[in-house]
Amino acid sequence: MTPAGTVKTRRLERGDERAGFRSGNADLDRFFLRYAGQNQFRHHIGTTYIAVDETGFIAGFATVTSSEVAPAVLSRTERKRLPRYPVPVLRLARLAVDERCKGHGVGTLLLRSVITLARQMATDIGCAGVVVDAKAEAIAFYEKLGFVPLDVLRGPIGDRPEPLPMFLEIGQIPASATR
Repeated sequence: MTPAGTVKTRRLERGDERAGFRSGNADLDRFFLRYAGQNQFRHHIGTTYIAVDETGFIAGFATVTSSEVAPAVLSRTERKRLPRYPVPVLRLARLAVDERCKGHGVGTLLLRSVITLARQMATDIGCAGVVVDAKAEAIAFYEKLGFVPLDVLRGPIGDRPEPLPMFLEIGQIPASATR
């Protein structure tokens, strides 16, 4: 087990060994092994950040991409604070922690890195907040951090439940969230 205090976050590099990563979710593991590098290095459609220790062990990853949110899906409160046209956001596309590191703060460390990126994006080019498609088992984790559900149609797609889109407005992020 690698406690979050002994890992740092950085961008995925081509030579990082991803084959041993096991989150317990086959879809996330497959994405990290097969597609994270392609999306970052070949297609330039997303960037993956890893939590890695001094030995190179990858404790977790978060993949982000740029996106936008239409005002219609925002809560009434957010609609009052934001413009009435689609606003740019940072989308947290994937987040996973290796099974050996769960419960050690790695997910929180990665999410803090994503929030730091969103704040930098807000300063550099514009960003209204962070959007995540939360799986059912992760909704409480995101709610504790201030994310609120977006007002979109929810329900099963085939036999798989649809993730819940959630939003954290940049102005609602406490300063302590990036420490």
